[in-house]
Amino acid sequence: MKLYRFLTEDDTSAFCHKVSAALANGWELYGPPTYAFDAGHGVMRCGQAVVKEVPGEYAPDLKLGEQ
Repeated sequence: MKLYRFLTEDDTSAFCHKVSAALANGWELYGPPTYAFDAGHGVMRCGQAVVKEVPGEYAPDLKLGEQ
């Protein structure tokens, strides 16, 4: 099955580390990154979709970050 995650974080090195950790764990980039102003928190936020092919069946309680 193919899993999908959308990673978000403030526009700091934490975002790059989050994406790098996902890539190191076998996730692949899916599409371009996004960048938007979060008016509620007054900061710029980044986002990146990632996908990963894994064995098994999908279930809503699957913890995507642990795959």
